[in-house]
Amino acid sequence: LSPVETHCNNIDYYLPDMDNVTKQFSDDATARLHMGRSMIALFIVAFFAVFVAFWTGVAGCWRRSPGNITCTAILMLLACLLSAGGMGLWHGVECYEKEKVVGEEFYQQWNNVLREETVMMYDWSFILAWISVGFSLISSTLFFCAAACLRSEREAEKAKNVQYIMPVYPQKQQYAYASTGYPAPAVYPGPYYHGSQYGPYNY
Repeated sequence: LSPVETHCNNIDYYLPDMDNVTKQFSDDATARLHMGRSMIALFIVAFFAVFVAFWTGVAGCWRRSPGNITCTAILMLLACLLSAGGMGLWHGVECYEKEKVVGEEFYQQWNNVLREETVMMYDWSFILAWISVGFSLISSTLFFCAAACLRSEREAEKAKNVQYIMPVYPQKQQYAYASTGYPAPAVYPGPYYHGSQYGPYNY
């Protein structure tokens, strides 16, 4: 009736159920209610995962950290799975409303004229929801690829820097006298002669 669709029906999830109305529901109606509640819960957790992934992604790009980027990829994959589960539950609720007896306001308890004249279609929000699930999966894959690229980049930098490190080898003399118990001889800067080089007589 308007561009912002003001003609809507409020879905009652009976939270809280003050009058214990749900105790009178059939098994199918109760299953539909639980699926509807779970759908909302999955979407809330998925939105929270995307919110956290935003900050870990910004930190990972700023610091060029493979760990942060991997965490972002995992969070986006989690958001994808949660939102896909929410959409799956939405289809389950829709199936119950069409095929099961879950209330007077739903399809199975309509009169025949209303059934014949009713046309059902999916609007932009439904299409956008499934597109967002696909884009969440794509972004998760790209973040995993980015983390792998950053790790290979760091390994290449480490390999470059290894050639500038001077190896320090231990002196062999340290090990020659290790088992005898005697101190290793001192190293003198030049030739040292004890007494005269010609023996005990000095000519």
